[in-house]
Amino acid sequence: MVTKVTGKKAAQKSSAVLSSNATGKASKTAAGSALAQVAPAKTTSPKAATAASAVLRDGRTSAAAKSAAASALAQRSGARKK
Repeated sequence: MVTKVTGKKAAQKSSAVLSSNATGKASKTAAGSALAQVAPAKTTSPKAATAASAVLRDGRTSAAAKSAAASALAQRSGARKK
């Protein structure tokens, strides 16, 4: 079981990403996943992990969105597909 949780700084950045009108769907998905994981019982779904990965690869996303995406990816469950 994953025991990582979203830290205070990452949660604040995730909140800012969700509040922004200029943020894309993938960024908001990753931020929502990261924000939902403030409690240790939740993990990142495969769909949210895919969105977070896309955010990290996109050169147009903000530092806050990338921070939220990285937090979400750090908390994904299970093994990756090969």
